[in-house]
Amino acid sequence: MVALHVHRPNASFPAGFRPLEGTVADCEDCGKAERLGFQFDFAYQPIVDLQAARIFAHEALVRGPAGESAQSVLSQVNDHNRYRFDQACRVKAIKGAAELGIQDCVSINFLPNAIYKPELCIRTTLRAAQTHGFPVERIIFEVTEGERVEDGPWFAAILREYKRCGFKTAIDDFGAGYAGLKLLADFQPDLIKIDMDLVRHIDASKPRQAIVKHLVRLCAEMRIEVIAEGIETPAERDYLLDAGIHLMQGYLFAKPAFKSVATLAPTALRGAPAR
Repeated sequence: MVALHVHRPNASFPAGFRPLEGTVADCEDCGKAERLGFQFDFAYQPIVDLQAARIFAHEALVRGPAGESAQSVLSQVNDHNRYRFDQACRVKAIKGAAELGIQDCVSINFLPNAIYKPELCIRTTLRAAQTHGFPVERIIFEVTEGERVEDGPWFAAILREYKRCGFKTAIDDFGAGYAGLKLLADFQPDLIKIDMDLVRHIDASKPRQAIVKHLVRLCAEMRIEVIAEGIETPAERDYLLDAGIHLMQGYLFAKPAFKSVATLAPTALRGAPAR
């Protein structure tokens, strides 16, 4: 059993969040999508390592059961089913990655405001990894910086527990949300993903270049790896590679593949060093 230290039975929860009542057995059922009242699945989009000229990870992106948009699913998530949805996503993403034979990391988005019993949240994930034979060290938990979390230190403690249990951690859309540098002061994830608005046309934007250069230097000092997301042009890729970023994601490399492993575009790694 994993011993966690951030569980606070009498803790106050983020504004607008309603914890569910139930037993451990109830929580073990949270990975079952049918309990939600709606179905969903995943598309997988690769994150490439240009330095090693290979795929580093696959991000699991929620989709409708027939490949519908993420919004068609997320619009059905509310205060009453958020926790169960978050748990079901973890289980289904891990199961899907295992069935597809993914040998790289898989990155799973999670909802920090859906966590109210961390020891049960992580236990469900660990059980799914064991059941499907997917190594814990190849699971990345990714949270969007734009998620408003009222209790910053509590959130940082949650992330530290994920890291302690062997999971990698990442902050998505860095530079676009509420947390920013304050979150980095409380917790240093394994990875941050630079928001695509900072990446767009960076090869021709001096302000974006200055921001990204300083961010890369800051992360290097804190031993945090940087992923640039939303790469659409070779010019963006080449500038960022020269700036010291070798992990990238975007349509230039591959679009998300519904219930399958995406194939990299033939020219995606052009200019990258050979293996």
